[in-house]
Amino acid sequence: MAFVMQPIGVIRTPFAEEDAIPIQPIFSQAVSQVEVYQEYAEGLQDIEGFSHIILLYALHRSSGYALRVKPFLDRHLRGIFATRHPHRPNPIGLSVVRLAARHGAILEVEGIDVLDGTPLLDIKPYVPEFDRKADARAGWYDNRPEDGQVMQPVGR
Repeated sequence: MAFVMQPIGVIRTPFAEEDAIPIQPIFSQAVSQVEVYQEYAEGLQDIEGFSHIILLYALHRSSGYALRVKPFLDRHLRGIFATRHPHRPNPIGLSVVRLAARHGAILEVEGIDVLDGTPLLDIKPYVPEFDRKADARAGWYDNRPEDGQVMQPVGR
């Protein structure tokens, strides 16, 4: 079964090259714009009440994938589904960002970690009651070495 998705907008960021992108939104203070195409703008009604939103997007410059990869903050091979590595069977990315403002069909967000021109697939509100899990564990990430041999969170 194949799925066809069409972008609902585009994400405008200051990151033109992959090695300039922070490795996760938590390491970014970048202010960016999420441009929602006019035919979907009505769907933004009531979004201003949320402090954070979840962006789902196509990793449009990702090519190929491997089922085992070395994550950016680790030095060991891990299963692709136990990482947030961009080279995935279905190159879909996810970022939780702070919603700073809405100007019509343009959302100003803070803490983005994607390339400029990234196709936007969907937006979902971040709802702490639904999305925060007090008993969450982070698998290998919780036990990664802190010996300075992993990549620092400033870019790729």
